Amino acid sequence: MTKNPATGNLSVLPRRSYQHVREQLLAGREIALLDVREEDPHAQAHPLFAANFPLGRIELDAWTKLPRRDVPIVLIDGGEGHDQLALERLRTLGYTDVSLFDGGIAGWRAAGGELFRDVNVPSKAFGELVEEQAQTPSLAAGELQALIDAKANIVILDARRYDEYHTMSIPGSISVPGAELALRARAIAPDPATTIVVNCAGRTRSIIGAQSLRNAGVPNRVAALRNGTIGWTLAGQQLQHGQTRVYPDDVAHGQQDAARALADRAGVQRIDAAGLALLQADPARTTYYLDVRSPAEFALGSLPGFRSAPGGQLVQETEQFGPVRGARFVLADDDGVRANMTASWLRQMNHEVHVVDGLASLDFKSQKTWSAPLPPLPVVDEVSPAQLAQWLAEEPLHTAVLDFTSGVNYNKRHIAGAWFALRSELRAALAKLPGDTRRYVLTCGSSLLARFASADLREITGAPVFVLAGGTAAWAGQGLPLETGPTRLASPLIDRYRRPYEGTDNQHEQMQAYLDWEYGLVAQLARDGTHGFKVLR
Repeated sequence: MTKNPATGNLSVLPRRSYQHVREQLLAGREIALLDVREEDPHAQAHPLFAANFPLGRIELDAWTKLPRRDVPIVLIDGGEGHDQLALERLRTLGYTDVSLFDGGIAGWRAAGGELFRDVNVPSKAFGELVEEQAQTPSLAAGELQALIDAKANIVILDARRYDEYHTMSIPGSISVPGAELALRARAIAPDPATTIVVNCAGRTRSIIGAQSLRNAGVPNRVAALRNGTIGWTLAGQQLQHGQTRVYPDDVAHGQQDAARALADRAGVQRIDAAGLALLQADPARTTYYLDVRSPAEFALGSLPGFRSAPGGQLVQETEQFGPVRGARFVLADDDGVRANMTASWLRQMNHEVHVVDGLASLDFKSQKTWSAPLPPLPVVDEVSPAQLAQWLAEEPLHTAVLDFTSGVNYNKRHIAGAWFALRSELRAALAKLPGDTRRYVLTCGSSLLARFASADLREITGAPVFVLAGGTAAWAGQGLPLETGPTRLASPLIDRYRRPYEGTDNQHEQMQAYLDWEYGLVAQLARDGTHGFKVLR
């Protein structure tokens, strides 16, 4: 690596020890421990509160996820050198307190630190702790199948996102994503004799969803489907695909008082419009302003400065919405239920949480679509889809198209002949390309990420670099040739960890191993000792 003016001498870069990071976590001080590897290597082993923050996306994510420029940031990787490049980029973006974790992942392990597998681990570990301490009831797949076969008085509520539900679901179930459960359940099951079963793909959202209904005082018998759709599949029972049952708009009355009392008991703080203005004017704290209503409602109107974070997903993926540990969360809704229920969980996860009180539908009137704040876009040389098509027709061996979209999107569609590339693995990717390349054209869905990658490529190659105007979307919009599948991989598909509970083609051994891992999380939490979780009983 060459010396960069932003960092000075790389040998004297600021470094933080395991003891320092642990002390900050235990004290509840703000700290962003960021794992700057791609998601798959991150999922193999990382500290509990190390949020995945890939090197290649820093310019796109930093100003949203790290809104305070002087927040203490500690970067960790597996020894690849990504942490040093990330430090340079963050300093360029204006962050003033950035350091490297001494020794990376191996250093964390050597210091006696606990390492965790998978993604969204704080939320999943918390869910296991909730089940253990709150004694959340559950039903095995066979027990639920028997109730279905007997045409018992039951409803099955799927707490996942609608797209997950639509892909595969329990027969006869209804899509009621996370935070909607306490708001909608009584209208869906008005008869107190109806048994309510909550499921997800694995365990966490089933447990949190079922316990939410119990905490909210729903009079029905409530149980989680033990091990979700994974357990259903391992029991040899058939899932349905393409179901479209969604919760009705009807809302039974009476949940507001119970949700508010629960949040109060958890220690959630309350603010009005004036209090919100004070928080927004406070530069000394990292604060995340989140609208926990459904994405469809958010699209119709929102509060200024708030971004969409549906309550169920916020509890499930907390560190992705707010990676600064010790930050505060401000939640809003228009019903007095979803924000309070979500806040009660975040508070139990040891976050500082405020709910904006007294809001109604008319307050969510901003029609300005929220968009991530970005640094100035790099100046690039653009090429039109028509011109690129001509180059590929006339000089296919001399024009290399690099696609920096996600691996998932690349497999769905990409420009015919384009190479999948990760910005974090750019040098290795270039070694896979034909040696007679004379020009490079970069793209992604919209070419936004490609713009930031263009300067990296020019520095490495010195060759002409162009960015496709409008990205792959513009190419497809003009009816130009596309391909599907992993046709040309200049980088490995490591930008996303394949969850054993997603899709329809997972191996039974992988699903069982995932469940076994989840069952072991409470013991890992005890060994780690930094979480501060407190479950209401």
